[in-house]
This record gives sequence, C-alpha cells and structure tokens, in this order.
Amino acid sequence: MRKILVVVLLVMVGAGVTMAQTGIKKKRPLPADYGRVVMNNFSEKKGLAPVVFDHWIHRAKFSCRLCHVDLAFAMKAGGTGIKAADNMSGYYCGSCHNGTRSFDGEKVFTSCSTLAVADSAKQCDRCHSYGKNVRKEYDFIKFTRDLPKERFGNGINWEKAEEDGKIKIIDFLEGVSIKRQSLTAQKDFALSGKVAGMPEIIFSHKKHTVWNGCELCHPEIFVGVKKGATKYSMVEIFDGKYCGVCHSTVAFPLLDCQRCHTKPVQ
Repeated sequence: MRKILVVVLLVMVGAGVTMAQTGIKKKRPLPADYGRVVMNNFSEKKGLAPVVFDHWIHRAKFSCRLCHVDLAFAMKAGGTGIKAADNMSGYYCGSCHNGTRSFDGEKVFTSCSTLAVADSAKQCDRCHSYGKNVRKEYDFIKFTRDLPKERFGNGINWEKAEEDGKIKIIDFLEGVSIKRQSLTAQKDFALSGKVAGMPEIIFSHKKHTVWNGCELCHPEIFVGVKKGATKYSMVEIFDGKYCGVCHSTVAFPLLDCQRCHTKPVQ
C-alpha cells in the first residue's frame, strides 16, 4: 500500500513539474517594440527579409481608421497578403509610400519599385529589416521625448498627446478617402462589471472616434450600434476579441486595468 502511495505521489509531483515547465510567460516588449508587426507572407519566398512595421510612428501621424478602413489593411498581421505589385499599383503601403506624397514637408519614400536605384538593397532594407541592423528614420526616444507618458504599451499616452495637440492625426488621404460628414459622438457611458468590487468601465465614444471613426468598430468588432447590443467577457477580450482586438496589440494593453475600470459616470 505504501509503495502504491509513493508511486502516486511521484506521478503527481512529476505532473506538477511538467505543468510548471510548459507554462508560458510572455516577455513584455520594450516601448519602441510594442505594436510591432512582422509581415512575412511572401518576403522570404522571394529571398528578402520579412517586413517590420512599427505601429508607433504611424499612429503618431495617422488615424487607425485611415489605414484599416480607407486603405483596407486587415486587423491581424498577415491578414492582408500584401505583395510588391500591390504597393507599386498604389494600394496598401503604396498609397502613401509612392515617392510623390509628402507629410510634414517631407516626401515619403517609395516602398516598392521596378526602377533600379544606386543602392536598391539599402532601399529595400528600410522595410525588409527583420534580423538586420537597419537605422530607422525616426528615433523612438527622441520623437516621444515631449509626449505625455503612461505605464504600459509604448509608454506614451497617445490619447492625451492628441488631445493636447502634441500630435496631429491625419484622417483623410487625397484620392483615397471619401469626404464624409462627421457624426455626433455619443456621450460617455458606464459598463458595469460582473466582479464584485470592480469599478465600472467608462467608455468614451468621443475619444475612440478620433482614432477609429465608427466604421472600424461597427459592425465587424461590435455588432450593432445600440448600447448593450454586444455581450462580452474579459475572457473573450483577453482572447483578442472585442476590445482585445486593439487593446492587446497596439492600444494600451489590458494590464492597465485602471484606464478602463475607473468610476461611475457623474
């Protein structure tokens, strides 16, 4: 009987060790790396390094709606399936990176081209930079030095930076975007949590529409536009659904509970 008990205990301990070893703890990315996307649908097949896309510099200049609605970028990495021919035809990255558009008084470099240039390899490396020591045009620390800070994600409070005029978001691209009348944003409202003692969530349509408009969230992420039409849980959000579509990848992460769970609307 004692031998059987010892065997059972050893099996249980062994299983516990195995479970502990298979547990995966994700390493928190550095501020400059948060939101970084690696695109490799076709790159390595063509003998190029995968494309590294830094969200932070793009979100500092453009709205999320402009890229994910007007330019039709998918919300998941690799979901768009961009090819060099698409860029050269003026789609996706090529909508801006075509060598003719200018922002902040500077011409945007061409993303893909059939024209031979003096240092074509270096030109390709500006995007196809995965695993390479490529000098970036914008230095994260210098660019964000005077922007309001927060604890998680990029360490930058982008919402406040836009609100204070530190950054100006472009939401219209000539020749691509359609001029539309702005809708009146709904007032902030509270969402009650199911866990006792957890402060209510304050959701602001006004702050979200600055970056997302309405089309980015409705109807693909949140079905319907009526309050309470979509039911969801924190488990689903942590699984990358609903709020978790953005607030686990690009917008401030779910670690920052107090950014959402604040207090009842006054």
